[in-house]
Amino acid sequence: MDEEISDGSKTWVGSDISELCLGKGPWSFIVTPVNISKYHAVLYELPVTLDEPPKPHESVQPKLWDDEHVRMPFSEKNLFPITENGINVIKLRWNIIKDTFSKPITNGDELEAAIRSYNSNLPKLEALHRFLEEVSGEEEIDFFFTDVLPKIVKLALALPELVPAGIPLLRKNHCRSVSLSQAQIASLLANAFLCTFPWRKDVANTFPGVNFVRLFAAHGRPDRENSIMEKLKCIVHYFLVVAAAVPVGVVTFERKFIPKADMPRWDMLDSDLGSTKIHVDSSGTIEDNGLGFLQVDFANKNVGGGVLGYGCVQEEIRFVICPELLISRLFVEQLGDQEAVIVTGVERYSKYKGYGDSFEYDGNFIDETPHDEYGRRRTTVCIIDAIRFNKPRDQFRPSAMLRELNKAYVGFSSRQKCNLAPVATGNWGCGAFRGSAYLKALLQLMACCAAGRNLVYYSFGDEELRRDFHGIYQFLSEKGVTIKQLWRILCGFSPSGFSDTSLYLFIQQTYITQKKEPVIEKLVENKNGHCSSSQNKTVFKKQECEPSTSFQGRRNGDEIREEKIDFTKTNDMEIDDDIIDATPPEEIKFKKKQTKKAKMSEKEVLEKMPKTNIMELIDRIDGNTNNNHKEGHQEESFLSKLDSFKKTGKGRVVGKTECSTNDNTISNQDTFKIPKTKISQYFTSKPTKPS
Repeated sequence: MDEEISDGSKTWVGSDISELCLGKGPWSFIVTPVNISKYHAVLYELPVTLDEPPKPHESVQPKLWDDEHVRMPFSEKNLFPITENGINVIKLRWNIIKDTFSKPITNGDELEAAIRSYNSNLPKLEALHRFLEEVSGEEEIDFFFTDVLPKIVKLALALPELVPAGIPLLRKNHCRSVSLSQAQIASLLANAFLCTFPWRKDVANTFPGVNFVRLFAAHGRPDRENSIMEKLKCIVHYFLVVAAAVPVGVVTFERKFIPKADMPRWDMLDSDLGSTKIHVDSSGTIEDNGLGFLQVDFANKNVGGGVLGYGCVQEEIRFVICPELLISRLFVEQLGDQEAVIVTGVERYSKYKGYGDSFEYDGNFIDETPHDEYGRRRTTVCIIDAIRFNKPRDQFRPSAMLRELNKAYVGFSSRQKCNLAPVATGNWGCGAFRGSAYLKALLQLMACCAAGRNLVYYSFGDEELRRDFHGIYQFLSEKGVTIKQLWRILCGFSPSGFSDTSLYLFIQQTYITQKKEPVIEKLVENKNGHCSSSQNKTVFKKQECEPSTSFQGRRNGDEIREEKIDFTKTNDMEIDDDIIDATPPEEIKFKKKQTKKAKMSEKEVLEKMPKTNIMELIDRIDGNTNNNHKEGHQEESFLSKLDSFKKTGKGRVVGKTECSTNDNTISNQDTFKIPKTKISQYFTSKPTKPS
């Protein structure tokens, strides 16, 4: 049952979380299985007992250096040129790494020199130096070099034993999964910290890369320096935890791809939007409050975005408080428009506060999320990237909305068809990507409905969005609006020219206009200004519409400026035929209304006539200005042509003169213009046509 905010302490509207969990708690939803197959590489031995880290899977033919697998640092083909005693020689890079870290390292300069010994193309690691020399105190610096760094090195050098088989690349346009133990991920991330993964020019533009070089060198933006330091604190804290007690769980990374031909036909889906339950909360966060749900990561097409650079918003924060997500950058290729990545089993290690430039590491986090039957924590992250809009108005075009709908559907859909966890999401792509939260909330609702999931939406403190989204959901639910009906209404919003703040009001009134229902004058609100199913009584008026302030208007201080909209224009909708096929006959058709001009009186016609000799005018029209005809013959020629136009309905061009009965105009570009009035009305009486 939908609930309303009754006092200031309640921050949510819609269905209660316990109702979405069917009274069974957040850990009762179905999970995807771990099955070894051609399309699912499991790099540890089954079954997982959780008593100790699972044993690594030994492969008869390990793939350590080819185009379909990660090129491992310890591969025999990983060579590096060095100079010894003035002689250029080529050595195994892994041997250089082991020799370098067999010696104690006591300061930042020695650490940078060690990394450069096997990775020469490096910028100055200024952020790393600042972290070790300025941010950390003397005791912390000493602790890092005597305790933390040796543990990171030990984890890194254990890679050949922990991951003896190759890690397949999750490439574009393929459905494929990789499952790794948390111990294996820790070793891979330790190598990323030491920057040991070989750089590949051929994949540099499509694989994000996992070496920490960019993070260590991120020192060119003073406004982001503090957030860089805080991200480093989260990562160092992760290594402290996993080195002290190696985690025993496993993590699955799944790349999902759905061809366009298999995508839903949004203009044909009859699913009732009200069948999807929603919970809208202006407080809380996805990772804190979406426990057990499918948690959306507002991703970059390169997974992780700027996590190893200057970025520090939703995705980057999630990746540093759950660093096991970082390893996806090693083998997940850049995402396409019909792709998503689902990560199941990641553990959270850090608390945080703030956002963006104000982000801060806030201490250790003890993750008490239970494990599923396959040894994974019941935390599932859905990585989907939104479009970045240079012109925000472009997001309302059918092609852009279709792309976002398909992207969300790929992330939300599942091979399992029952007992699916709700989607925990929020203002996806609405920050630097300039998306409209009002539109993205609706698109995600549609995708959830098509995928058979309920929706939990966190508006991140936006109480107005919480109220408005829940209000339009109630309208859609009460009216029984289907996905295809909402899709077609949305397709008409861009050509309507209305401002984006009027989207929800536009949807209401367009639906009412199409259904020929009485037009809403005002939606009654409760004392707090929120719509409710019990109080949302409708007052109807036969002709005029008073727009509701619930779903439109622009804030100006504490005032809402209403936007008066002529909803007779909402039928002038255009549907992009390249995106969605033409609407079937039984559905709503969007036609431009034809209006008839009132006929002019004889007096008005005479007053509007140009001051021109009528016979000279007719001669010009007939192209006979150089012929000396009698008046009767001139009239006969003109009227014969006019009669022909009436019979055929087509105009004829003589020189630069055009006559047309379709648009009721006559024009001569060189000499004169006539108002848009029927030619026959220029004559008070029609002369008798000669025999």
